[in-house]
Amino acid sequence: MRQQPYHHGDLRRALLTEAVTVIGESGPHAVSLRDLARRTGVSHAAPQHHFGDKAGLLTAIAAEGFELLARSLESAGDDLLDAGVAYVRFATSHKAHFEVMFTPALYHADSPEVAAPRERAGEALAARAPKRREARLAAWSIVHGFATLWLSGALTDIGDDPAAAARPVIRLLLR
Repeated sequence: MRQQPYHHGDLRRALLTEAVTVIGESGPHAVSLRDLARRTGVSHAAPQHHFGDKAGLLTAIAAEGFELLARSLESAGDDLLDAGVAYVRFATSHKAHFEVMFTPALYHADSPEVAAPRERAGEALAARAPKRREARLAAWSIVHGFATLWLSGALTDIGDDPAAAARPVIRLLLR
């Protein structure tokens, strides 16, 4: 069977977008380069040209996710409460990225492609958190835990807006 000519213009971006869709629907283990090629209408070898393997693709998704998280935290201002809410908002609106980012066994976690944006996101959160290491860890644990619980469906009876639901929880940390 002949493949249709490729007309996306930016195959790398098209593959990443399609992979994020698959992860959002079925999780990162459902991603296959062959399926992405089929979905985007290119030869089965085309994704390998851009990413090498599935871990390479997921590395690109993790790097993109950390970059998006860093931007989100940086635009939240200097207030820890607002940064925490921005973290939860990011996680719940970029579920696929979030899941990959915090499952480093899925990708090349030591890749420079991931290291720089991961460090930038970490610095953006740390800059708004308390100076003591334990307090920073507590702040991250609260917002990350809340986001993870929300995404898993474990939090019920608290409304349908994760950012609004997270705000009073994060506020408790600041007392």
